[in-house]
Amino acid sequence: MPQLNVRGISADQMSVISKPMIEELAWICECGSDNFTIDCMQTVSVFDGQRVDTYPFVEIAWFERGTTIRDRVALAVTQHIQSIGVKEVEVAFKVYSEDGYYINGRRCDSL
Repeated sequence: MPQLNVRGISADQMSVISKPMIEELAWICECGSDNFTIDCMQTVSVFDGQRVDTYPFVEIAWFERGTTIRDRVALAVTQHIQSIGVKEVEVAFKVYSEDGYYINGRRCDSL
C-alpha cells in the first residue's frame, strides 16, 4: 500500500528507475512489489511572479513500519532518483492508521 507521489521529476525519468526501485522497496518492507504505486504529479510551481521548475519531492503515504525501515526506504528512494541525474530530492512520509484507512468500505484493522 505504500503510495509514492512524485513532483518535480518527469514520468519518463521515473519510468527508468521504477522497476528496480520498487523491487528494492518491496525487499526492504518485506512485501510484494504489487503493493506499491507511483504517481507522477503534474505541478506548476511559481516563485516571485514567475513559473519555476518544481523542486523534486517524493511523498510516501503508508502504514508506519518503524524508524529503521523508514530510513532505509528514504535512502533507497533518494539513491534511485539521484541515479537518473537529479542532484537533490526531498522525501517525506505521510502515515495512515489502519483504523482510518478503508478498502471497499471496510476498515483495514478489521480485515
